[in-house]
Amino acid sequence: MRTPLLEIIALTTEDARAAERGGADRLEVVADMSRDGTTPDAALVAEMRAAVSIPLRVMLRGGAGFTADEAEVERMVEAARALRAAGAEEFVFGFLTPDGEVDLAATSAVVDAVDGCPWTFHRAVDHAGDARKAWADVAGLPGLDTVLTAGSASGLCDGLPVLAARTDWPVAGPRLLAGGGLRHDHVPALRAIGVTAIHAGGLVRRSWDHPVEADRVRVLRSLLDA
Repeated sequence: MRTPLLEIIALTTEDARAAERGGADRLEVVADMSRDGTTPDAALVAEMRAAVSIPLRVMLRGGAGFTADEAEVERMVEAARALRAAGAEEFVFGFLTPDGEVDLAATSAVVDAVDGCPWTFHRAVDHAGDARKAWADVAGLPGLDTVLTAGSASGLCDGLPVLAARTDWPVAGPRLLAGGGLRHDHVPALRAIGVTAIHAGGLVRRSWDHPVEADRVRVLRSLLDA
């Protein structure tokens, strides 16, 4: 069984420090949670990199939704280069076509830009027309080591039974990182089906207008390690 992994969403350096104090293994660095997380400034990533020792996985996403036209892809490619210069070594991204297929052309262009860095295919997989096919389509992309999923576009409350019923993800290659409306009671249920990596944002703060609280992270750490 893989070592448990706790990933926490960080929007500020204060968040990053609190998450590390609470026992997080990794941060997902984003901006603007009103649009479900977008690309952060390179200056923030550099500041976080200097402030904490745990890995930073940096979002590459222009706005709400998961489609990207040619201009948007080029912006993500440029952002990846700037973020790498700022010290980013891991990323989060992924794109769908308007009809719900994985946009392999767009995703592969950003894969090339991150040039071998490990990365997560984010919850775009939950919004695909066929989640199993989407998972299979991305599984062999260079550098991909994680898929963030709730099992449902609506979150883990609906998606956990879907994940429990699937037999493909444990042998699919990329690690399943469970996140999306995570609640405390989901953690033992996820562990029971073999999921050892969880992703949390709202659960470790009072609201998105408030910072991460180390004590809330510690609660998740204890549940995950139980």
